[in-house]
Amino acid sequence: MSAAFRKAAKSGQREHRERAQPAARRKLGLLEKKKDYRLRADDYHKKQDALRALQRKALERNPDEFYFQMVRSSLKDGVHVIKHPKDEVTPEQAKVMRTQDLKYVEMKRVAEAKKIERLKSELHLLDAEGKQPNKHVFFFDTKKEGKTHKGFFNIATHLNTVPELVNRVYNRPTIATLQKESLKGATDPAQLKKLAQQRKNQYNLLKQRIEREKKMFVIAQKIQTRKDLLDKTQKVKVKNETTNSPAIYKFKFQRKR
Repeated sequence: MSAAFRKAAKSGQREHRERAQPAARRKLGLLEKKKDYRLRADDYHKKQDALRALQRKALERNPDEFYFQMVRSSLKDGVHVIKHPKDEVTPEQAKVMRTQDLKYVEMKRVAEAKKIERLKSELHLLDAEGKQPNKHVFFFDTKKEGKTHKGFFNIATHLNTVPELVNRVYNRPTIATLQKESLKGATDPAQLKKLAQQRKNQYNLLKQRIEREKKMFVIAQKIQTRKDLLDKTQKVKVKNETTNSPAIYKFKFQRKR
């Protein structure tokens, strides 16, 4: 019989249908088919094989067997909890770590100090806020020499410059220089105001860097003090630690061999 004939014969066959759950047993749920039984049976045999393997492993276990997980874990509420060991640091290791911290802080402090020196060389601290104003004292032999105009001393006349440049502490040329050469630098009031604001910002930045460098110096001293305390030498505290200075200790003198 050819394959085409078999297919033609099957086309007229009755359609196969699986048996349905009887109406009296419908409350029990779907009727279990063979494929459902196979899945359930395979799961049951798999669990039985696992139990037999555990029983065989327990029977063949060496009573003298030991591993560290036995003492590093405990059972709490039916759950195994692993005890994590605390980090143990030897005094030598602590010294090295303190030294590394000290080197890092010292490196940052030196970098700040270099930036401060560079800013100071650029600004020269001519118009810094809070700086004590300079005093320029003029000496005369007689009172008449001190009175130049209307009975009062005229600074512009004495310095041989224009009145607009009297308040300057730098770049104050004389009248003879102004006649020969033009005034260098900005002369526009708006531009002068802008330059003054920029100079003020630079001074504020310098002030912040100086304060940061002082804080770094104090931190480095405190780290060095804690590093020295790791020694087993007898010591007595002389002064408590403050925000601006480390604690001071007096160590017992030991002769070095």
